[in-house]
Amino acid sequence: MARLGMVIDLKRCIGCNACTLACKQENGTPEGVHYARVITREVGTYPKTKRTFLPVLCNHCDDAPCAQACPSGATWIRDDGLVMVDREKCIGCRACAVACPYMNRHFIEKGLLEHGYSADELSPYEAIKFAEFEEGTMTKCTMCAPRVDQGLEPACVITCPTDARIFGDLEPEDGKLQQLIRERKGWTLLPECNTKPSVFYLDE
Repeated sequence: MARLGMVIDLKRCIGCNACTLACKQENGTPEGVHYARVITREVGTYPKTKRTFLPVLCNHCDDAPCAQACPSGATWIRDDGLVMVDREKCIGCRACAVACPYMNRHFIEKGLLEHGYSADELSPYEAIKFAEFEEGTMTKCTMCAPRVDQGLEPACVITCPTDARIFGDLEPEDGKLQQLIRERKGWTLLPECNTKPSVFYLDE
């Protein structure tokens, strides 16, 4: 069985936030809930300054602390490594959010699903998408599991205009992802947490 993951090339990322918008459109998340975010920083000293961009999403950890912390079994890990949430089992205790060192868990607050982005009433699109969420439960990036199950790539991957995101199987040593990680010294966020993330970054 494959272990799915993603490599993000920071040398290619231009901070356009196309991934954020693609994720929003694909998942139809309510206001304030962003599975895919781009952290922007200004570094250096004038006049030699520049902006850096760090796209972040659920790391789909192999040793996921969120799954260990969940008391109801709502957070579970698929055979391909994708970390999922069963909203029917979720009791909204938010233990997973406390356990996640990457802050990639989102709580559906009361009333959040009652209004859309542009008006008090939900648009037809929002009415369909919001039906997939439930107040008082947690939600998160699934790395577009429904798309993956159809043989498609995640929305953020296919939308990136600079091909900064590479999605695939992390297992094969001769596979594209492992080659990139090995040749360009790929790294993960917060390695000291020992979560074994499935999202790697390249900046060399």
